[in-house]
Amino acid sequence: MSGDGGGGGGGSSSSSSSSSPSAPGRFADYFVICGLDTGTGLEPDELSALCQYIQASKAQDGGGRFISSTAEGENFEQTPLKRTFKSKVLAHYPENVEWNPFDQDAVGMLCMPKGLSFKTQADAREPQFHSFIITREDGSRTFGFSLTFYEEVTSKQICSAMQTLYHMHNAEYDILHTPPTNHKDNCSTIEDCNGSSISKLQRFNSYDISRDTLYVSKCICLITPMSFMKACRKALEQLHQAVTSPQPPPLPLESFIYNILYEVPLPPAGRSLKFSGVYGPIICQRPSTNELPLFDFPVKEVFELLGVENMIQLFTCALLEFQILLYSQHYQRLMTVAETITALMFPFQWQHVYVPILPASLLHFLDAPVPYLMGLHSNGLDDRSKLELPQEANLCFVDIDNHYVELPEDLPQFPNKLEFIQEVSEVLMGFGISPEGNLHCSEIASKMKSLRTCDIVSDKRNGNIGGTTLNSYELLKENETIARLQALVKRTGVSLEKVEVREEIGVKKNLKVQCDEEEFKVYQLNIQIREVFANRFTQMFADYEVFVIQPSQDKESWFTNREQMQNFDKASFLSDQPEPYLPFLSRFLETQMFASFIDNKIMCHDDDDKDPVLRVFDSRVDKIRLLNVRTPTLRTSMYQKCTTIDEAEKAIELRLAKIDHTAIHPHLLDMKIGQGKYEPGFFPKLQSDVLSTGPTSNKWTKRNAPAQWRRKDRQKQHTEHLRLDNDQREKYIQEARNLGSSIRQPKLSNLSPSVIAQTNWKFVEGLLKECRNKTKRMLVEKMGREAVELGHGEVNITGVEENTLIASLCDLLERIWSHGLQVKQGKSALWSHLLHYQENRQRKPTSGSFSTSGILLDTERRKSDTSPAMSPLRVSLIQDMRHIQNISEIKTDVGKARAWVRLSMEKKLLSRHLKHLLSDHELTKKLYKRYAFLRCDDEKEQFLYHLLSFNAVDYFCFTNVFTTILIPYHILIVPSKKLGGSMFTANPWICISGELGETGVLQVPRNTLEMTFECQNLGKLTTVQIGHDNSGLYAKWLVEYVMVRNEVTGHTYKFPCGRWLGKGMDDGSLERILVGELLTSHTEVDERQCRTPPLQQSPSMIRRFVTISPNNKPKLNTGQIQESIGEAVNGIVKHFHKPEKERGSLTLLLCGEGGLVSALEQVFQHGFKSPRLFKNVFIWDFLEKAQGYYEALDQSELVPEENWQKRARIFCRFVTAINNTSRNIGKDGKFQMLVCLGARDHLLHHWIALLADCPITAQMYEDTALIKDHTLVNSLIRVLQTLQEFNITLEASLVKGIGI
Repeated sequence: MSGDGGGGGGGSSSSSSSSSPSAPGRFADYFVICGLDTGTGLEPDELSALCQYIQASKAQDGGGRFISSTAEGENFEQTPLKRTFKSKVLAHYPENVEWNPFDQDAVGMLCMPKGLSFKTQADAREPQFHSFIITREDGSRTFGFSLTFYEEVTSKQICSAMQTLYHMHNAEYDILHTPPTNHKDNCSTIEDCNGSSISKLQRFNSYDISRDTLYVSKCICLITPMSFMKACRKALEQLHQAVTSPQPPPLPLESFIYNILYEVPLPPAGRSLKFSGVYGPIICQRPSTNELPLFDFPVKEVFELLGVENMIQLFTCALLEFQILLYSQHYQRLMTVAETITALMFPFQWQHVYVPILPASLLHFLDAPVPYLMGLHSNGLDDRSKLELPQEANLCFVDIDNHYVELPEDLPQFPNKLEFIQEVSEVLMGFGISPEGNLHCSEIASKMKSLRTCDIVSDKRNGNIGGTTLNSYELLKENETIARLQALVKRTGVSLEKVEVREEIGVKKNLKVQCDEEEFKVYQLNIQIREVFANRFTQMFADYEVFVIQPSQDKESWFTNREQMQNFDKASFLSDQPEPYLPFLSRFLETQMFASFIDNKIMCHDDDDKDPVLRVFDSRVDKIRLLNVRTPTLRTSMYQKCTTIDEAEKAIELRLAKIDHTAIHPHLLDMKIGQGKYEPGFFPKLQSDVLSTGPTSNKWTKRNAPAQWRRKDRQKQHTEHLRLDNDQREKYIQEARNLGSSIRQPKLSNLSPSVIAQTNWKFVEGLLKECRNKTKRMLVEKMGREAVELGHGEVNITGVEENTLIASLCDLLERIWSHGLQVKQGKSALWSHLLHYQENRQRKPTSGSFSTSGILLDTERRKSDTSPAMSPLRVSLIQDMRHIQNISEIKTDVGKARAWVRLSMEKKLLSRHLKHLLSDHELTKKLYKRYAFLRCDDEKEQFLYHLLSFNAVDYFCFTNVFTTILIPYHILIVPSKKLGGSMFTANPWICISGELGETGVLQVPRNTLEMTFECQNLGKLTTVQIGHDNSGLYAKWLVEYVMVRNEVTGHTYKFPCGRWLGKGMDDGSLERILVGELLTSHTEVDERQCRTPPLQQSPSMIRRFVTISPNNKPKLNTGQIQESIGEAVNGIVKHFHKPEKERGSLTLLLCGEGGLVSALEQVFQHGFKSPRLFKNVFIWDFLEKAQGYYEALDQSELVPEENWQKRARIFCRFVTAINNTSRNIGKDGKFQMLVCLGARDHLLHHWIALLADCPITAQMYEDTALIKDHTLVNSLIRVLQTLQEFNITLEASLVKGIGI
C-alpha cells in the first residue's frame, strides 16, 4: 500500500511514478547539482547553525535546553570555516516531470543536509556518497543518491568575504579571551606559553586569502523511482572521476547524463540491465514478483557496525513500534541501517514517521509523540550524554559509530532469539564476518577476514582437510559471541557442534557472473540474511489466515466502521503459541504494522489484486504448510531453519550471469560548437537546452525491448514492487489506518511557525484518537472477561494480553507527557513531572486546608461502611508516589512511572491523580511549550475523561506484577458485641493467605482488635485462619468477621465468620478457616450494574450458627439440593476452562458460599434424624460412626478384598488422619477438610457410593433422605465424576497438618 511510511525496504515501497499512467519506466527522473550560488554569496544557514550553536553551548555548560534569542546573531563560537552556509539547487534536469514533481526544498535539504561546508588545502577532502528518501503526502517515495565533493572557490568576492568573517571572528575572540592584565608578562611556565601560542596558531592558520586555497562542497545527485543504490553510486562516481581525471572524458558529460535520464529504462521485474557509465558498464537487477522485494543496501555493513545481538534487539524494537533514533556522523550509515531494518521486516511494513536523515533544521521534530524511525547526524558530537532528547521512555537509541544500542525498558525477547542469533551468525561467518561486529573483536575479525570458512570448505585440495565438512565450531572457539552463545545454549539445549557453514553456490557452479566478485558477494550475503529473517515470520505466522476475521458486511461498510472491527482473532492465535513467545507476540499483534498487514489481507481476498508482498508471503506460507502436513510443528517452539536460501540465490545468479537487457550507449548530442567544454577539477555548468527534454520518439524502447515487456512493464509497475493498487482501496486503507500516524515525514519546506504549529496540532489530534482507541480496547477486553464470568460470551483475554495493553497505555502516557516538553529530569517525562509536583508540594506546606495538597480525606469514596470502622485511606497522589519510591526493586524512572500508573489503575484513581497533577497550571506552563498536548485544555479534558472509564472495571495490574515487594496489611477483627467479647481471656492468632503466599501465624495481642503488619505481597487474599490457645477462664470467642486491607492498593477484604471459637461451644472448634470477598467502594454501588456479581463468600452467620436444629433452617427439597451441587461442580469445571492467568480462587469454589462443601453439607443434612433434647449432632459424628463400622468389618472378615473394601480402607485412613491432626478444628472444619481432600484425590464419588450403602446410614437417616434414594445418589455420583479430569491443588491453609 502506498501509505507505508517505511515500507519493506527500498523498492517494496511505492513511488508515484506508478500512480500516473504516463510514467515511463525510466531509470532516473532527475539529475541535480547543488552547491554555492556565487550570485547570492554567503548566507548563513540560520536554522542548522542555531541547532549547532545550541548543541555546542550545551556541550560547554550542560545547561538550558532551549537557548533564548541570544543565539540569533551570527557571533557563533564556531570559526567561519566550521559554520554552515546555505546551499542552493544550482540546476536540475529536466525542469519537471509530471509523475514526480520536483521538490526544490526537500531535495536541497537532503542532498546537503548540513548546508555548504568550506575547507582549505590543509583539510582532507574525500568525496562522500549518501542516499536519501523523500516521502510524499500520500506515503509514496522517491529515492535520491548524492555524491558530495570539494571544488576550489574561484570567486574573489567569496574568498574576501571569508577573510572578513575571519577578521571579525578573531577580533571577537580576542575580546572574549584576553587574559586579566596582571598576568600579561607572567608567561613564566612553559605550559602557559605553549598554550597561548597554540591557540594563536589555530587562529591565524585558519584562512588567509594570500596563502590559502579555499574549497567549497558541491554535490551531484540522481533522483530515481526505485532504489538501485549500487548502480547510482557507480554512475555518480564515474561522472566525478571524469571531472577530476587529467584526460577529458570520451564524450561530453551531457551525453552520459542524457543517457541515464532518457535512454536507460527501469529493468522490469525479474530482469537484469546493463548500461554504460563514463568509464565502464553498470549492472543492476530487479527481483521478480515471487521473490523478496528489491533491496540494494549492504546488509553486511549493518552487521559489521552493530553486531548480531544488537541488530536483533533493534529489530525487535522496530517490530514493536518503539521510537527509534539512529545516530551517526555518516549520512550513508543512517540510511543503510534504516533501510535494512525496514527491509528485514518483510512481510510487515513500518507504518509511522520515517526520516532516515533528519536535516539539522528539523530537530524540533524529535519530540513527535508518535512512533518514529529517524536518523540524526551526530555532527562530530561524540558524547551521547550531551545529546538531550525530549523523550526516552520508549526510545531505542542506536549509536551506530560506537557499536552501541540503548534499549527501552522491559523489551520482550524475540521468539527463539538464541537459535535465531546462531543461524544469522552462521551465515555471517560463512562470509568471514564476525557476529560480534567489527568494533570489539577487531583481532578476531581480522583473523576471520583472512580465513573465510567457505574457502576452506570448498578447497578440497587442502591437505589438512579431507572431504569431511569443516567443523567451523573449532575455528570459532575463541570468538566471544560464540562463547556467550555457548553459555546460553547450554541452558536451552541447542547444540553448537552442529554449526554448519554453507558452501557458496558461486564456487560450485561455474556460471560466469557479470559483476565483480565483491559485488556478487554483497548480493549473496544480502539475500541469505533476508531469507533467514523472512523465514522467522513464515514460521511464526504459518497459519495466520485461519485467524483472520473476514468482515460479514460489504467492504464499504467494513471501512466506515474499521476502528470498531476486530480483524484478527488474537486470543485464539495466542492460545496456540508456545508460552515463551507470548510476551513478544501479544505486543506485536497490537501494532499498527500488524493491523495494516491483516487489513491488506482482508482487502485483497482474491489473488488477482493481491498486494505483491502478500502474494510472496502467502506462497511461502503455503509451502510451509505443505511440508508440515502434521501441523503440530507449527505449535511447538522447535526452531525451523531457513530452507529457501539456495533457490533465492540461484535466481539472482542467473540474472547476473545472463544480462537480459542492455541499454542504448551514450552518444554525441546535438550540441552547439564550444558547448560542453572541459575544465579539469570543476563540474561544468551543463547545457540545459540539450538536457531539458528527452528523445521525441521512443525509438530506443522499440529497438531494445521485446514488445511483451513494454506492455507488462506498465501493469507491473502498478502492482509489483512499486505498490499502488486501485486508488479507491488505497484511499480506504489510508483512512482506515490513520491512527495517529497521519504524518509520515515532516514537510521539508518553509518552516514557518504556522507549519510547525499545524504539525503539532495533527499530533495532538492523533494522541487523543489513540487514547480513545486504547481505553476502548482495554475496556472491551476487560468487560468481555467479566461477561464470561456472568456466563455470557466466550473467554478471550489472557493475562499476557492484559499486561500488553497496560504496557502500551504506559507508552502512550509517556508519549503524551513528552510532547512539547521543555524541562525534564531523567528518562521518563511523566515521572519527571510527578517529581516536580512532589517538590512543589513539599515546598508549600498546606495551610490547614487539605484540598490544595491533592490529598482528600475521602469520605465519599473508599470503602463501604464497615461498622466498627477501619479509618479510610487518604487519597493522595504524593502518598502513592512515596509507595513507589519505597520499592527498592524498581531502579529506573521509567520503571517508577509505570509502577505508579499500574498502582493508580488498580486503585481506580488514574484519571483523578492526573487531573490533580495537571491542575497545577504554573508547573505545567513551566515544563511545557505552548503547543504541547498537556496545554490544550479541551483535549486534556477529553483525555482524562477517557481514562475515567477504567474505573468501571477491576484491575490487579499492580498486585499481580510486583509480587516480591513488601506491603503493609491492616487487620480488623470484629467480635460479636452481644456475647461477652470483652471477657475473652485466651490469646488469639491469625494467619492470612493469598494467591501468592501466606503470612504464617501472627499472634494478636490480647484486647487488640486492630493491627498493621508488613509482609511480602500476598496477591489477592483468599482465606484467613483464625483461632486461639484456649487459655484463661473464658476461652470462648464469637467472631462476626475479619477485615484485611492492603495499605498500598487500598483493596479491602471481608472474611465473614459468625461462629464460636471455643471448646464446648458450637462444634468445639478452636480455629476456623474463613473465605473472603473483596469489598467494592461506595461510588460504584450506584453503578453496580456494570460489575460482575461479587465473589462468593464464606457461609454467613445464620446458616452455620446452630448447625442442625430443625426449626431455624429453611428445609431444602431434593431438587434444590441437586441444583446447588450442580452449580458448585459447574463453578469448578468453569474455573479450569479459563486460561491459567485469570482463574479466580479455587478455595472460594470449594469452601465459599454455594461452594462444594456447603452443597455436600446440604446432601448429608437432608433427612438427618433430628437429635433428642438439646444435643447437637454433626455430620462429622455420622462419618466417624461409619468409619468405626468399616474398621470393625475390616478386622473381622478376611475375605478377598473387593473394590469397595479398598475404598472403605482409604476412607477410614482419611477420617483418622483428620481426627489425629494437631490442629484444633471443630467438626464442621473436619468435614470441610475431608471434602477438600476427597476432591483433590478424586475420591468423593466413591465415598458417596460407600456411605449410601452403609448400615449406619439406615440408622441415622429418615427413609425420605436423599442419601437413601438410589436414583438421586447415582446422579450425584455422575455429577461428582466430572471433577475426575481436573488437577485440583489445594491452598496450604486448607490442609495444614494433614500428612496425606
